[in-house]
Amino acid sequence: MAGDILSEIVSRVRRRTEARATRNGADIRRAAELAPPVRDFKAALRQPGLSVIAEVKFASPSAGPIRPPGDFEAVVGGYIRAGAAALSILTEPEFFAGDLAYLERARRLADRPVPLLQKDFIVTEYQVYEARAAGADAILLIVAALSPADLKNLLGLARRLGLEALVEVHTGAELEVALDAGATVIGVNNRDLKTLAVDLDTCLRLRPLIPSGVVTVAESGLRSQDDVRRVAAAGYDAILVGEALMRAPDPGRALAQLTGGCLWAASW
Repeated sequence: MAGDILSEIVSRVRRRTEARATRNGADIRRAAELAPPVRDFKAALRQPGLSVIAEVKFASPSAGPIRPPGDFEAVVGGYIRAGAAALSILTEPEFFAGDLAYLERARRLADRPVPLLQKDFIVTEYQVYEARAAGADAILLIVAALSPADLKNLLGLARRLGLEALVEVHTGAELEVALDAGATVIGVNNRDLKTLAVDLDTCLRLRPLIPSGVVTVAESGLRSQDDVRRVAAAGYDAILVGEALMRAPDPGRALAQLTGGCLWAASW
């Protein structure tokens, strides 16, 4: 059942992570502490107008295979040339065809300092250290996948390591948990992780509940310029777009078309 997908993904992530942590936990912690300075993810989203986090995603449980991974370099280069403020890199391997090595590859490809968000199901401290060591500038923390105590702990660890955290919510109750934990960058996912249904009104409904000063990101279900205008008018700082771009023959061109060729323009 769709409602079991999140639990199944998290369960498998924990098993894989436990094995890696047993093998090289100490080494990863040292690598994280010695990693180069991060790029400022939050500042990238605070530019005037609407910023775009362009996502590299080759598959998902809801969509199945989206795009062959062989053109990773072309996708990343196209996004950067189209003006993406940041990149979201899927690293979960079983359900999303991701790879932790994509972070390092994306950082090498960037001809300007674009921040990288590691998109994964981060539920352990080891994964936070691993993200920093692999070259992430920010990580995703999903409220629905964490207890309030774990969310606060992982958010605090990320900040101590210099990482920003995009804290993802879907309901008003989850938003309260995120704010209580101290989240300053909040993503509202229009996809219900229990049913996988997408409703753009989710982000429109929750936006007035988010305090000023918090950076806001609308996620999932943005497929047209009209969708982009609606979330911009609602007051979002940024959007995160993946599948609609990855299905296009030229994802970079699709990004430019989706935003009307004027990223960060005040006219949005």
